[in-house]
Amino acid sequence: MDRHQHWEHVYATCGERNVSWFEKTPGVSLRLIQAAGLTPETCVLDVGGGDSQLVDALLMLGLKCVAVLDISELALERARARLGDAAHVPIWIAADVTGDWSLKPVDIWHDRAVFHFLTESSDRALYIQRLGRTLKVGGTAIIATFALDGPTQCSGLPVARYSPETLAAELGDGFALVEAVSHQHTTPSGKAQSFQYSRFVRLR
Repeated sequence: MDRHQHWEHVYATCGERNVSWFEKTPGVSLRLIQAAGLTPETCVLDVGGGDSQLVDALLMLGLKCVAVLDISELALERARARLGDAAHVPIWIAADVTGDWSLKPVDIWHDRAVFHFLTESSDRALYIQRLGRTLKVGGTAIIATFALDGPTQCSGLPVARYSPETLAAELGDGFALVEAVSHQHTTPSGKAQSFQYSRFVRLR
């Protein structure tokens, strides 16, 4: 099963509130996005947004420039159905983040729990290329991964674990780490997962 088939299967067999990463309120993500200097004119890309409710919260804040990228068409369809009439506002991109896709430059790149699935260095290099192509110089990248004491697998796949410093080393010296947050996420089944959220500014 390839990566696309894997995630279509996950979303086909799990409801929105049954996946391990479900958050009723994406509080840490919202705080870091607002800390980046959010205004009504800010453009935000949610990488791996799936049927996350972050897009709902961004629209409620009045944003008109929002994009959601996910490898699963089914996840995006569920998000659109949930939003109803508001679904016409975001740009919906069905693609693997490491694949062939494009978007006008954005102010904020948000990724909660995609990067840590990229266990091959070649995939991480492609991700960082897409990040550099899509995020404006001076823009903010918010990337959340499993922390060093987090799980070693998720949704049947191996993951890489990071500290803010090791994640910064992966991104390279074109990005400056400005804030790091440790977070204990509780899954719908009651398990605790250690995350780290890192906020970077693109320098060049």
